Amino acid sequence: MTLERNTLVLLAAGGSAALLIGAFIFQALGYAPCQLCLWQRYPHAAAVAIGVLALWRPGPALPLLGALAALSTAALGIYHSGIERKWWEGFSSCTSSGVEGLSPDELMQRILEAPLVRCDEIAWQMFGITMPNLNAAFSLAIAVLWLMAARRSRG
Repeated sequence: MTLERNTLVLLAAGGSAALLIGAFIFQALGYAPCQLCLWQRYPHAAAVAIGVLALWRPGPALPLLGALAALSTAALGIYHSGIERKWWEGFSSCTSSGVEGLSPDELMQRILEAPLVRCDEIAWQMFGITMPNLNAAFSLAIAVLWLMAARRSRG
């Protein structure tokens, strides 16, 4: 079975829309997003908009942009996953760092400036799979759909 270009575009953009809706549902259930979680949403929103445009505009350019958006959020998901798993350190405004050598005033200032939700804490997981893990995996699959759509655009 060969899927048509517009069917692939709908699947890819719909996948991004589904991931965005899922993120908002988790947020409504009380799982506040960290900064990296929010950043992972922007490429999905762009992919949905690209999908709408791609349905009316032939050619491979828009599906390739959709693939780039999906790969961008997948990369952010992989980066976020590594921070959660303590494989690497995240940026200082979203992760905890040592307090050794800080004066009481510096410690208080750091506490007051700390984000409400930290990127290095796992907010939700099932069977060891976290939300950034899911975003990365599904976004890679969505990127493949976009690339298939781009290929179908060429002939």
